[in-house]
Amino acid sequence: MSTEAPRQPSRANFLLTLLRRGAPAVATAPTELSDEVADPTPMRALRRIQHMAGPVDAAARDGLLLRAARYVALVPLVYRILAVPGALSVFLAAGHGGTAPVVAVAVCSVLLNVFGGAWLLRAAPFRGDHAARLLIADVGFTVVANLVVAAAVPPPAFADAMLVPGKHLLGAIALLTLALGVPYGFALLALSIPLRGAMFWLNTGRFDVAGAFSGFGTMLGVLFTAAGALALIGLGTRLALAYGIRNGRLAERAQQHRRLHDTVLQTLETLALPGTGDAERQLVELRRMARAQAVELRQTIESAAAGAAEAGSRPLGEKLAALVAEMALDGLRAQLVIAELDHDTLSEVRQIALRDAVREALRNTVKHAGTDQVVVRVEERGDGIAAIVRDHGHGFSEDSRPAGFGISESITARLAEVGGTARVESAPGSGTRVTLWVPCWANGSPGR
Repeated sequence: MSTEAPRQPSRANFLLTLLRRGAPAVATAPTELSDEVADPTPMRALRRIQHMAGPVDAAARDGLLLRAARYVALVPLVYRILAVPGALSVFLAAGHGGTAPVVAVAVCSVLLNVFGGAWLLRAAPFRGDHAARLLIADVGFTVVANLVVAAAVPPPAFADAMLVPGKHLLGAIALLTLALGVPYGFALLALSIPLRGAMFWLNTGRFDVAGAFSGFGTMLGVLFTAAGALALIGLGTRLALAYGIRNGRLAERAQQHRRLHDTVLQTLETLALPGTGDAERQLVELRRMARAQAVELRQTIESAAAGAAEAGSRPLGEKLAALVAEMALDGLRAQLVIAELDHDTLSEVRQIALRDAVREALRNTVKHAGTDQVVVRVEERGDGIAAIVRDHGHGFSEDSRPAGFGISESITARLAEVGGTARVESAPGSGTRVTLWVPCWANGSPGR
Protein backbone atom coordinates (compact mmCIF):
# COMPACT_ATOMS: atom_id res chain seq x y z
CA MET A 1 0.00 0.00 0.00
CA SER A 2 1.52 3.28 -1.10
CA THR A 3 2.04 5.96 1.53
CA GLU A 4 2.98 8.71 -0.91
CA ALA A 5 1.16 11.97 -0.35
CA PRO A 6 -0.88 13.26 -3.29
CA ARG A 7 0.98 15.66 -5.52
CA GLN A 8 0.21 19.25 -4.61
CA PRO A 9 -0.34 21.66 -7.50
CA SER A 10 2.60 23.96 -8.10
CA ARG A 11 2.02 27.50 -6.87
CA ALA A 12 3.58 30.51 -8.54
CA ASN A 13 3.16 34.26 -8.50
CA PHE A 14 0.66 35.19 -11.21
CA LEU A 15 2.49 38.32 -12.39
CA LEU A 16 5.84 36.54 -12.63
CA THR A 17 4.20 33.61 -14.41
CA LEU A 18 2.58 36.03 -16.83
CA LEU A 19 5.84 37.83 -17.66
CA ARG A 20 7.75 34.56 -17.93
CA ARG A 21 5.22 32.65 -20.08
CA GLY A 22 3.35 35.38 -21.95
CA ALA A 23 -0.38 35.72 -22.70
CA PRO A 24 -1.15 31.97 -22.37
CA ALA A 25 -0.53 32.38 -18.63
CA VAL A 26 -3.80 34.36 -18.51
CA ALA A 27 -5.46 30.93 -18.60
CA THR A 28 -4.31 30.43 -14.99
CA ALA A 29 -6.05 33.64 -13.83
CA PRO A 30 -9.14 32.00 -12.21
CA THR A 31 -7.06 29.83 -9.86
CA GLU A 32 -6.30 30.74 -6.24
CA LEU A 33 -8.39 33.93 -6.37
CA SER A 34 -8.68 35.37 -2.86
CA ASP A 35 -11.65 37.38 -1.64
CA GLU A 36 -9.37 40.39 -1.16
CA VAL A 37 -8.95 40.78 -4.94
CA ALA A 38 -12.57 41.90 -5.40
CA ASP A 39 -13.00 43.50 -1.98
CA PRO A 40 -15.02 46.69 -2.67
CA THR A 41 -13.48 48.38 0.40
CA PRO A 42 -11.06 51.11 -0.76
CA MET A 43 -7.44 50.06 -0.40
CA ARG A 44 -4.05 51.25 -1.61
CA ALA A 45 -3.42 50.49 -5.28
CA LEU A 46 -0.20 48.58 -4.65
CA ARG A 47 -1.94 46.39 -2.06
CA ARG A 48 -4.73 45.50 -4.52
CA ILE A 49 -2.14 44.76 -7.21
CA GLN A 50 -0.35 42.53 -4.69
CA HIS A 51 -3.58 40.56 -4.20
CA MET A 52 -4.15 40.34 -7.97
CA ALA A 53 -0.59 39.12 -8.51
CA GLY A 54 -1.00 36.43 -5.86
CA PRO A 55 -0.36 32.71 -6.24
CA VAL A 56 -1.80 30.58 -9.03
CA ASP A 57 -1.67 26.93 -10.01
CA ALA A 58 0.83 27.16 -12.85
CA ALA A 59 -0.38 23.86 -14.31
CA ALA A 60 -4.03 24.96 -14.53
CA ARG A 61 -5.59 25.77 -17.88
CA ASP A 62 -8.92 27.43 -18.61
CA GLY A 63 -9.77 26.58 -22.21
CA LEU A 64 -11.81 29.69 -22.97
CA LEU A 65 -9.21 32.07 -21.54
CA LEU A 66 -6.46 30.18 -23.34
CA ARG A 67 -8.24 30.67 -26.67
CA ALA A 68 -8.99 34.31 -25.92
CA ALA A 69 -5.38 35.07 -24.93
CA ARG A 70 -4.19 34.48 -28.48
CA TYR A 71 -5.88 37.66 -29.70
CA VAL A 72 -3.28 39.81 -27.94
CA ALA A 73 -0.92 38.85 -30.78
CA LEU A 74 -3.09 40.87 -33.17
CA VAL A 75 -1.61 44.11 -31.81
CA PRO A 76 1.96 43.66 -33.17
CA LEU A 77 0.58 42.14 -36.37
CA VAL A 78 -1.61 45.16 -37.05
CA TYR A 79 1.29 47.45 -36.13
CA ARG A 80 3.50 45.86 -38.79
CA ILE A 81 0.74 45.89 -41.41
CA LEU A 82 0.60 49.68 -40.96
CA ALA A 83 4.22 50.52 -40.09
CA VAL A 84 6.04 48.52 -42.79
CA PRO A 85 4.22 50.21 -45.73
CA GLY A 86 4.80 53.55 -44.00
CA ALA A 87 8.55 52.89 -43.80
CA LEU A 88 8.53 51.75 -47.45
CA SER A 89 6.91 55.02 -48.53
CA VAL A 90 9.68 56.96 -46.76
CA PHE A 91 12.32 54.91 -48.56
CA LEU A 92 10.68 55.31 -51.95
CA ALA A 93 10.21 59.06 -51.42
CA ALA A 94 13.99 59.43 -50.90
CA GLY A 95 14.60 58.22 -54.49
CA HIS A 96 17.31 55.71 -53.67
CA GLY A 97 18.27 52.82 -55.91
CA GLY A 98 17.86 49.14 -55.15
CA THR A 99 14.15 49.39 -54.52
CA ALA A 100 13.19 45.89 -55.72
CA PRO A 101 14.47 43.86 -52.71
CA VAL A 102 13.07 46.43 -50.25
CA VAL A 103 9.64 46.35 -51.92
CA ALA A 104 9.74 42.55 -51.97
CA VAL A 105 10.53 42.41 -48.25
CA ALA A 106 7.73 44.89 -47.48
CA VAL A 107 5.18 42.91 -49.50
CA CYS A 108 6.21 39.62 -47.89
CA SER A 109 6.03 41.22 -44.43
CA VAL A 110 2.49 42.50 -45.00
CA LEU A 111 1.34 39.16 -46.44
CA LEU A 112 2.88 37.25 -43.53
CA ASN A 113 1.12 39.48 -41.01
CA VAL A 114 -2.22 39.29 -42.83
CA PHE A 115 -1.93 35.50 -42.83
CA GLY A 116 -1.07 35.52 -39.12
CA GLY A 117 -4.09 37.68 -38.34
CA ALA A 118 -6.41 35.45 -40.37
CA TRP A 119 -4.98 32.38 -38.63
CA LEU A 120 -5.66 33.89 -35.20
CA LEU A 121 -9.24 34.85 -36.12
CA ARG A 122 -10.20 31.56 -37.72
CA ALA A 123 -12.89 29.39 -36.14
CA ALA A 124 -10.71 26.26 -35.86
CA PRO A 125 -9.41 25.21 -32.42
CA PHE A 126 -6.17 26.83 -31.29
CA ARG A 127 -3.09 24.61 -31.73
CA GLY A 128 -0.04 25.54 -29.70
CA ASP A 129 2.33 23.55 -31.92
CA HIS A 130 1.09 25.38 -35.03
CA ALA A 131 1.50 28.71 -33.24
CA ALA A 132 5.10 27.78 -32.34
CA ARG A 133 5.89 27.01 -36.00
CA LEU A 134 4.45 30.33 -37.11
CA LEU A 135 6.50 32.20 -34.53
CA ILE A 136 9.68 30.39 -35.61
CA ALA A 137 8.88 31.24 -39.24
CA ASP A 138 8.32 34.86 -38.29
CA VAL A 139 11.66 35.13 -36.49
CA GLY A 140 13.40 33.43 -39.41
CA PHE A 141 11.83 35.85 -41.88
CA THR A 142 12.85 38.78 -39.66
CA VAL A 143 16.50 37.73 -39.70
CA VAL A 144 16.58 36.92 -43.42
CA ALA A 145 14.73 40.11 -44.42
CA ASN A 146 17.21 42.34 -42.58
CA LEU A 147 20.23 40.54 -44.07
CA VAL A 148 18.82 40.56 -47.62
CA VAL A 149 18.05 44.28 -47.56
CA ALA A 150 21.47 45.10 -46.07
CA ALA A 151 23.24 43.10 -48.76
CA ALA A 152 21.12 44.38 -51.69
CA VAL A 153 20.87 48.16 -51.26
CA PRO A 154 23.70 50.63 -51.90
CA PRO A 155 25.34 52.22 -48.83
CA PRO A 156 23.69 55.66 -49.35
CA ALA A 157 20.26 53.99 -49.18
CA PHE A 158 21.13 51.78 -46.22
CA ALA A 159 19.67 53.92 -43.43
CA ASP A 160 16.29 54.49 -45.13
CA ALA A 161 16.08 50.94 -46.49
CA MET A 162 16.65 49.35 -43.08
CA LEU A 163 13.55 51.07 -41.73
CA VAL A 164 11.40 48.53 -43.60
CA PRO A 165 12.73 45.27 -42.06
CA GLY A 166 13.44 47.25 -38.88
CA LYS A 167 9.69 47.80 -38.33
CA HIS A 168 9.17 44.08 -38.77
CA LEU A 169 11.90 43.45 -36.19
CA LEU A 170 10.22 45.76 -33.65
CA GLY A 171 6.94 43.91 -34.17
CA ALA A 172 8.71 40.57 -33.73
CA ILE A 173 10.09 41.62 -30.34
CA ALA A 174 6.62 42.69 -29.19
CA LEU A 175 5.05 39.53 -30.63
CA LEU A 176 7.43 37.16 -28.83
CA THR A 177 7.06 39.08 -25.57
CA LEU A 178 3.28 38.91 -25.68
CA ALA A 179 2.96 35.38 -27.02
CA LEU A 180 5.78 33.60 -25.17
CA GLY A 181 6.98 35.93 -22.43
CA VAL A 182 9.68 38.48 -21.66
CA PRO A 183 12.61 35.99 -21.86
CA TYR A 184 11.84 35.27 -25.51
CA GLY A 185 11.45 38.94 -26.38
CA PHE A 186 14.72 39.71 -24.62
CA ALA A 187 16.43 36.85 -26.47
CA LEU A 188 15.42 38.37 -29.83
CA LEU A 189 16.56 41.78 -28.57
CA ALA A 190 19.97 40.30 -27.74
CA LEU A 191 20.07 38.58 -31.15
CA SER A 192 19.47 41.93 -32.84
CA ILE A 193 22.92 43.16 -31.75
CA PRO A 194 24.97 40.66 -33.81
CA LEU A 195 22.31 40.86 -36.50
CA ARG A 196 22.76 44.62 -36.84
CA GLY A 197 26.55 44.13 -36.87
CA ALA A 198 26.25 41.58 -39.69
CA MET A 199 24.00 43.97 -41.62
CA PHE A 200 26.61 46.76 -41.46
CA TRP A 201 29.29 44.30 -42.53
CA LEU A 202 27.24 43.12 -45.53
CA ASN A 203 26.49 46.68 -46.63
CA THR A 204 29.79 48.46 -45.97
CA GLY A 205 32.32 45.62 -45.75
CA ARG A 206 33.32 46.47 -42.19
CA PHE A 207 32.00 45.69 -38.71
CA ASP A 208 30.65 48.77 -36.93
CA VAL A 209 30.29 48.37 -33.16
CA ALA A 210 28.23 51.55 -32.84
CA GLY A 211 26.05 50.41 -35.72
CA ALA A 212 25.47 47.05 -34.04
CA PHE A 213 23.87 48.86 -31.10
CA SER A 214 21.93 51.34 -33.21
CA GLY A 215 18.23 51.24 -32.46
CA PHE A 216 18.84 49.26 -29.26
CA GLY A 217 17.06 51.87 -27.13
CA THR A 218 13.98 51.78 -29.36
CA MET A 219 13.84 47.99 -29.25
CA LEU A 220 14.29 47.98 -25.49
CA GLY A 221 11.41 50.45 -25.21
CA VAL A 222 9.22 48.14 -27.30
CA LEU A 223 10.11 45.23 -25.02
CA PHE A 224 9.17 47.16 -21.88
CA THR A 225 5.97 48.45 -23.48
CA ALA A 226 4.91 44.95 -24.47
CA ALA A 227 5.73 43.63 -20.99
CA GLY A 228 3.70 46.45 -19.41
CA ALA A 229 0.75 45.76 -21.70
CA LEU A 230 0.98 42.07 -20.86
CA ALA A 231 0.91 42.82 -17.12
CA LEU A 232 -2.07 45.17 -17.47
CA ILE A 233 -4.03 42.66 -19.54
CA GLY A 234 -3.33 39.82 -17.12
CA LEU A 235 -4.03 41.76 -13.93
CA GLY A 236 -7.12 43.38 -15.43
CA THR A 237 -8.43 39.97 -16.47
CA ARG A 238 -7.87 38.58 -12.98
CA LEU A 239 -9.60 41.54 -11.34
CA ALA A 240 -12.58 41.24 -13.70
CA LEU A 241 -12.85 37.51 -12.98
CA ALA A 242 -12.74 38.15 -9.23
CA TYR A 243 -15.52 40.73 -9.47
CA GLY A 244 -17.54 38.41 -11.70
CA ILE A 245 -17.20 35.53 -9.25
CA ARG A 246 -18.13 37.78 -6.32
CA ASN A 247 -21.18 39.23 -8.07
CA GLY A 248 -22.21 35.77 -9.22
CA ARG A 249 -22.15 34.51 -5.64
CA LEU A 250 -24.24 37.48 -4.51
CA ALA A 251 -26.75 36.90 -7.31
CA GLU A 252 -26.97 33.19 -6.50
CA ARG A 253 -27.51 34.01 -2.83
CA ALA A 254 -30.28 36.45 -3.73
CA GLN A 255 -31.96 33.80 -5.90
CA GLN A 256 -31.79 31.29 -3.07
CA HIS A 257 -33.36 33.82 -0.69
CA ARG A 258 -36.17 34.51 -3.16
CA ARG A 259 -36.76 30.81 -3.68
CA LEU A 260 -37.02 30.30 0.08
CA HIS A 261 -39.37 33.26 0.33
CA ASP A 262 -41.58 31.97 -2.46
CA THR A 263 -41.78 28.38 -1.17
CA VAL A 264 -40.90 27.51 2.41
CA LEU A 265 -41.76 30.93 3.84
CA GLN A 266 -45.11 30.95 2.03
CA THR A 267 -46.09 27.66 3.61
CA LEU A 268 -44.94 28.73 7.08
CA GLU A 269 -46.89 31.99 6.84
CA THR A 270 -49.99 30.08 5.78
CA LEU A 271 -49.57 27.82 8.80
CA ALA A 272 -49.36 30.93 10.99
CA LEU A 273 -52.61 32.46 9.67
CA PRO A 274 -55.55 32.39 12.11
CA GLY A 275 -57.69 29.27 11.76
CA THR A 276 -61.20 29.37 10.35
CA GLY A 277 -62.49 26.52 12.43
CA ASP A 278 -62.41 23.99 9.59
CA ALA A 279 -59.20 22.12 10.36
CA GLU A 280 -59.72 19.49 7.68
CA ARG A 281 -60.14 22.14 4.98
CA GLN A 282 -56.99 23.93 6.16
CA LEU A 283 -55.06 20.66 6.02
CA VAL A 284 -56.24 20.05 2.45
CA GLU A 285 -55.13 23.55 1.44
CA LEU A 286 -51.74 23.09 3.04
CA ARG A 287 -51.22 19.79 1.28
CA ARG A 288 -52.23 21.36 -2.02
CA MET A 289 -49.79 24.22 -1.49
CA ALA A 290 -46.99 21.88 -0.49
CA ARG A 291 -47.62 19.72 -3.56
CA ALA A 292 -47.58 22.76 -5.88
CA GLN A 293 -44.35 24.05 -4.35
CA ALA A 294 -42.73 20.62 -4.58
CA VAL A 295 -43.60 20.49 -8.29
CA GLU A 296 -42.20 23.98 -8.77
CA LEU A 297 -38.93 23.17 -7.01
CA ARG A 298 -38.53 19.96 -9.00
CA GLN A 299 -39.10 21.85 -12.25
CA THR A 300 -36.53 24.43 -11.19
CA ILE A 301 -33.92 21.78 -10.43
CA GLU A 302 -34.59 19.83 -13.63
CA SER A 303 -34.54 22.99 -15.75
CA ALA A 304 -31.19 24.00 -14.30
CA ALA A 305 -29.77 20.53 -14.91
CA ALA A 306 -31.01 20.49 -18.50
CA GLY A 307 -29.78 23.99 -19.26
CA ALA A 308 -33.31 25.40 -19.17
CA ALA A 309 -33.94 23.95 -22.61
CA GLU A 310 -37.58 23.18 -21.96
CA ALA A 311 -38.28 26.51 -20.21
CA GLY A 312 -37.30 28.38 -23.34
CA SER A 313 -39.72 26.49 -25.58
CA ARG A 314 -42.91 28.30 -24.53
CA PRO A 315 -43.87 31.93 -25.23
CA LEU A 316 -44.85 34.36 -22.48
CA GLY A 317 -48.58 33.85 -22.97
CA GLU A 318 -48.32 30.11 -22.35
CA LYS A 319 -46.13 30.66 -19.29
CA LEU A 320 -48.72 32.98 -17.77
CA ALA A 321 -51.59 30.67 -18.70
CA ALA A 322 -49.84 27.82 -16.89
CA LEU A 323 -49.36 30.13 -13.92
CA VAL A 324 -53.06 30.98 -13.83
CA ALA A 325 -53.89 27.26 -13.82
CA GLU A 326 -51.36 26.73 -11.02
CA MET A 327 -52.93 29.48 -8.89
CA ALA A 328 -56.39 27.99 -9.45
CA LEU A 329 -55.23 25.10 -7.25
CA ASP A 330 -54.96 27.63 -4.43
CA GLY A 331 -58.54 28.78 -5.04
CA LEU A 332 -57.63 31.99 -6.90
CA ARG A 333 -59.66 32.67 -10.02
CA ALA A 334 -57.40 34.77 -12.22
CA GLN A 335 -58.59 36.23 -15.52
CA LEU A 336 -55.73 36.57 -18.01
CA VAL A 337 -56.04 39.31 -20.62
CA ILE A 338 -53.01 39.37 -22.88
CA ALA A 339 -52.44 41.44 -26.01
CA GLU A 340 -50.98 39.89 -29.15
CA LEU A 341 -47.24 39.91 -28.64
CA ASP A 342 -44.36 38.90 -30.83
CA HIS A 343 -42.80 35.77 -29.32
CA ASP A 344 -39.35 37.35 -29.74
CA THR A 345 -40.29 40.57 -27.93
CA LEU A 346 -38.74 39.46 -24.64
CA SER A 347 -35.70 37.35 -23.97
CA GLU A 348 -36.24 34.10 -22.08
CA VAL A 349 -34.58 35.51 -18.95
CA ARG A 350 -36.98 38.48 -18.89
CA GLN A 351 -39.99 36.29 -19.57
CA ILE A 352 -39.15 34.10 -16.58
CA ALA A 353 -38.50 37.13 -14.36
CA LEU A 354 -41.87 38.63 -15.33
CA ARG A 355 -43.70 35.32 -14.81
CA ASP A 356 -42.16 34.81 -11.37
CA ALA A 357 -42.96 38.38 -10.35
CA VAL A 358 -46.59 37.87 -11.42
CA ARG A 359 -46.68 34.64 -9.39
CA GLU A 360 -45.59 36.48 -6.25
CA ALA A 361 -48.14 39.25 -6.84
CA LEU A 362 -50.88 36.61 -7.15
CA ARG A 363 -49.72 34.91 -3.96
CA ASN A 364 -49.95 38.25 -2.18
CA THR A 365 -53.54 38.47 -3.41
CA VAL A 366 -54.31 35.05 -1.94
CA LYS A 367 -52.77 35.96 1.42
CA HIS A 368 -53.81 39.56 1.90
CA ALA A 369 -56.54 40.74 -0.47
CA GLY A 370 -59.50 38.87 0.99
CA THR A 371 -60.79 38.00 -2.47
CA ASP A 372 -60.51 35.03 -4.77
CA GLN A 373 -60.71 37.03 -8.02
CA VAL A 374 -57.99 38.93 -9.80
CA VAL A 375 -57.31 40.21 -13.31
CA VAL A 376 -53.90 39.91 -14.96
CA ARG A 377 -53.50 42.14 -18.00
CA VAL A 378 -50.40 42.03 -20.21
CA GLU A 379 -49.72 44.77 -22.75
CA GLU A 380 -46.97 46.66 -24.53
CA ARG A 381 -46.03 49.80 -22.68
CA GLY A 382 -43.36 52.21 -23.84
CA ASP A 383 -40.28 50.23 -24.79
CA GLY A 384 -41.28 47.11 -22.90
CA ILE A 385 -43.98 44.78 -21.66
CA ALA A 386 -46.15 45.51 -18.62
CA ALA A 387 -48.15 43.02 -16.55
CA ILE A 388 -50.83 44.59 -14.34
CA VAL A 389 -52.22 42.49 -11.51
CA ARG A 390 -55.48 44.07 -10.24
CA ASP A 391 -57.78 42.93 -7.46
CA HIS A 392 -60.73 44.56 -5.67
CA GLY A 393 -59.94 43.21 -2.24
CA HIS A 394 -59.35 44.92 1.07
CA GLY A 395 -56.47 47.08 -0.07
CA PHE A 396 -54.14 48.81 2.36
CA SER A 397 -52.42 52.10 3.03
CA GLU A 398 -48.68 52.49 2.51
CA ASP A 399 -48.20 52.98 6.26
CA SER A 400 -49.91 49.69 7.05
CA ARG A 401 -48.58 47.42 4.34
CA PRO A 402 -49.17 43.80 5.45
CA ALA A 403 -46.21 41.93 6.87
CA GLY A 404 -44.84 39.50 4.34
CA PHE A 405 -46.00 41.50 1.35
CA GLY A 406 -43.01 40.40 -0.72
CA ILE A 407 -42.24 43.41 -2.88
CA SER A 408 -38.61 44.24 -2.21
CA GLU A 409 -37.05 40.81 -2.71
CA SER A 410 -39.45 38.65 -4.64
CA ILE A 411 -40.71 41.28 -7.08
CA THR A 412 -38.60 44.43 -7.25
CA ALA A 413 -35.19 42.75 -6.95
CA ARG A 414 -36.13 40.04 -9.44
CA LEU A 415 -37.21 42.59 -12.06
CA ALA A 416 -34.29 44.92 -11.35
CA GLU A 417 -31.89 42.14 -12.37
CA VAL A 418 -33.32 42.30 -15.91
CA GLY A 419 -33.75 46.08 -16.06
CA GLY A 420 -37.41 46.09 -15.01
CA THR A 421 -39.46 47.94 -12.41
CA ALA A 422 -42.41 47.30 -10.09
CA ARG A 423 -45.01 49.69 -8.66
CA VAL A 424 -47.71 48.94 -6.07
CA GLU A 425 -50.80 51.13 -5.73
CA SER A 426 -53.39 50.42 -3.05
CA ALA A 427 -55.85 52.11 -0.72
CA PRO A 428 -58.11 50.71 2.00
CA GLY A 429 -61.32 49.40 0.44
CA SER A 430 -60.14 50.03 -3.13
CA GLY A 431 -58.09 46.92 -3.81
CA THR A 432 -54.51 46.73 -5.06
CA ARG A 433 -52.83 47.26 -8.41
CA VAL A 434 -49.32 45.89 -9.02
CA THR A 435 -47.66 47.07 -12.25
CA LEU A 436 -44.68 45.02 -13.40
CA TRP A 437 -42.58 46.19 -16.35
CA VAL A 438 -39.59 44.77 -18.22
CA PRO A 439 -37.78 46.23 -21.26
CA CYS A 440 -37.99 44.54 -24.63
CA TRP A 441 -35.27 42.32 -26.10
CA ALA A 442 -33.42 45.07 -27.95
CA ASN A 443 -33.96 47.82 -25.41
CA GLY A 444 -32.42 47.71 -21.97
CA SER A 445 -33.54 51.12 -20.73
CA PRO A 446 -35.74 51.00 -17.65
CA GLY A 447 -38.13 53.64 -18.82
CA ARG A 448 -41.86 53.12 -19.28
